[in-house]
Amino acid sequence: MNSVKDIWQKVLDILATQLTPTAMDTWFLDCVPLELDDCRLVLLTSSEFKQEIITKRFSDRIKAALYDLFASDFEVIVLTEGDDLPSGKDSANALPEMAGYTFDHFIVGNSNRFAHAAAVAVSDNPGKTYNPLFIYGHSGLGKTHLLLAIGNAIQQRDPRKRIVYIKGDEFTNQLVRAIKNGTTEDFHNKYRNVDLFLVDDIQFIAGKQQTQNEFFHTFNSIYEAGNQIVITSDRPPQEMATLDDRLRTRFEWGLMADIQPPDLETRMAITRNKAAQLGLMLSDDAVAYIADNITDNIRRLEGVVKKLTAYKEILNEIIDIDSVKRAIKDVIKEGIYTPTPEIIIRETARYFQIEESELRGQSRSKNVAMARQISMYLIRTLTNLSLQSIGEMYEGRNHATVLSSIRKVENLLHTDQHTGIVVRDITSNINSSERE
Repeated sequence: MNSVKDIWQKVLDILATQLTPTAMDTWFLDCVPLELDDCRLVLLTSSEFKQEIITKRFSDRIKAALYDLFASDFEVIVLTEGDDLPSGKDSANALPEMAGYTFDHFIVGNSNRFAHAAAVAVSDNPGKTYNPLFIYGHSGLGKTHLLLAIGNAIQQRDPRKRIVYIKGDEFTNQLVRAIKNGTTEDFHNKYRNVDLFLVDDIQFIAGKQQTQNEFFHTFNSIYEAGNQIVITSDRPPQEMATLDDRLRTRFEWGLMADIQPPDLETRMAITRNKAAQLGLMLSDDAVAYIADNITDNIRRLEGVVKKLTAYKEILNEIIDIDSVKRAIKDVIKEGIYTPTPEIIIRETARYFQIEESELRGQSRSKNVAMARQISMYLIRTLTNLSLQSIGEMYEGRNHATVLSSIRKVENLLHTDQHTGIVVRDITSNINSSERE
């Protein structure tokens, strides 16, 4: 039997094929595995800052690596010194371990007041007020915060409540595994018999017919039992062109609430609040400068504060206005998002419900061929890769083959409305995916 250290080293070897050496050293060099059982891996890291980054940005990669090794789903728990080792629990019915995602820590402004009020109302009277609640808005505006705040409030009031949180793409992934392993009955029991169903980024199921059919029956089971459903998305249901009409109708049954980018006063309040959470003292000038320069994304505001915290913790810097300017420059630079070819291939494969290996391979089936051509087109338009470099990602296809595929998609975009819808939806999914 391999030790937990041996297994963790194998996970690190897998991560090293996906991340840069700098990222590996920064986040995992002092990360120690504490425990591995049949359903969870517990890690210890050196600071709360690293704990949050590993949990938020890398836990899905760690889970995927563990699945590759064991063909089984694992929970990943990241601790810091002083944290108690949590007792084992069914991770399927647990909220993510994300401290601070409560209503008390949510800054209310004109841009999100309606969505916040609706979320509070749902948490006070689940299953009877605004069911389903559908919260939508661009990435980084606080949708997930409200979703988890609802779950945390209900769980605190009654720990016996059965609460499930899942992202749209993970719902698809787990359904595929259940079908493959012959465990669809367990899948049904896991998601249909709950008191609160929290679904993040539902847009990822649009266009996936089998997933939409399963979600339709899951939705009906929960709704008809009088239990609460809360859904988030980067767009309203009517803008999901490949979403089943029967799902679109159900999403619009309850209440739809949008979140807009925050105004200046709200941005300043969010900056002060996040700094206080991280134990960072910022001057009024620093807060105002951050709020003036980061205008459309709460996650970027928080990113600047975290960057300043890193300056203080890692570099032992005194935080002044020059530090703030440098942190903003770094975060804005990081925020200029160019997806990697791997992300484009992954999201295209997900959309067409095929394996990435099929998309990269030699299959000539109509569905796979179309997915391959669209992924080549998207890599060409969204990245700076040459035709030759793109071809190398598809089992060494030459530049002429890649060019032919790209031109075919370009022609279809002018003549076939459906192709335009597919390309738009995949592009939106790429932009909404976790940005490493």
